[in-house]
Amino acid sequence: MKSKFKYFFVLSTILLYFSSCKKDEKQVTFLGGTEPVLSASVANVIPLDNATKSEPAATFTWTNPNFKFNTGVSSQTVTYTLELDTTGANFKGAKKQTIPVTVQGALNTSITQDALNAALLKMDLEDSVPHNIEFRLKAALGSTAAFVYSNVLKFKATPYDIPPVVAPPAAGTLYITGSATPKGWMGGGDAPVVSQKFVQDAKIPTLYTIDRITLQPGSYLLVPRYGNWSAVSPDPEKYGWDGKNNENNQLGDALKRSGGDIKAPDAAGDYKIVVDFKKGQFNLTKL
Repeated sequence: MKSKFKYFFVLSTILLYFSSCKKDEKQVTFLGGTEPVLSASVANVIPLDNATKSEPAATFTWTNPNFKFNTGVSSQTVTYTLELDTTGANFKGAKKQTIPVTVQGALNTSITQDALNAALLKMDLEDSVPHNIEFRLKAALGSTAAFVYSNVLKFKATPYDIPPVVAPPAAGTLYITGSATPKGWMGGGDAPVVSQKFVQDAKIPTLYTIDRITLQPGSYLLVPRYGNWSAVSPDPEKYGWDGKNNENNQLGDALKRSGGDIKAPDAAGDYKIVVDFKKGQFNLTKL
């Protein structure tokens, strides 16, 4: 009986201790923040011009969201990101762009005309044509679990044409060759393989496409002249990816003159390949 009494006494003491600790705990609760007010140095139209591309397109300024906890205003650094999309997409567009604010704690940032123009072209907006665009600011705390959005600013902007990131073949022809292709690696003097020739877009001459080709695991390169591994001025002997051999993203990556071998997708099958010299990219779509 004594041992049972002793057991219940010890158990009661432990429960009392933890109950007491729980009461003493002060729970920290996130109370939210105030939506930042976003403003810009320009109104209605953002000017873009290749001649002044290094100058600011616009400077954005905003108010502090003042994130708060029940213990007071947060001392954590707030991460700010500008979001850009076309009007009507409600910042849910597939081509929405994000522009991080790199200076921690800053309440303003400037975007050069060059940077904004590049962002608009990444959205596949036609150059030399005015487009309706929108900006908003996202303010996030810590791991971005807590965030608020600003008001939306609307503008018109006309992206300008830019030189291709990678010079396209002057010959106007482009082929694919490699162990991943039906004909394997080409040899010097081999006749061109029509089924492995890209088609140059009639309206966008920097865009080349193969609508369907069967690929297997392996490597490949792009060549201006099939059966010729020598550079013929002004064209290189080949186009590859901008990195070490076979370390590219298999469904698309950066292109480079005289670049490294491109790794084909691990999944064998039919693919569409698009080479965009203006953006300096190649992309594959499984059919």
